[in-house]
Amino acid sequence: MKKLMTMTRQFRDDENGAAMVEYSILLGIIAVAVVLTVIAIGGWVTGRFAGLCTALDGTSIGTCNAAAGTGS
Repeated sequence: MKKLMTMTRQFRDDENGAAMVEYSILLGIIAVAVVLTVIAIGGWVTGRFAGLCTALDGTSIGTCNAAAGTGS
């Protein structure tokens, strides 16, 4: 019984599990930030290419179909 009580106290005082949970939460926050950044940059690049396509359509240089992603 005394050994069980000692093990229980050691388990209660051990902070490694708490640190692992904190690092897991931090890793999750970083992963969400990376995904949101990639989505934001993707939207920005798409907008830039759509603007370029519109500008190209307004000239006699070539044509562009932004929806299909083709041009000549």
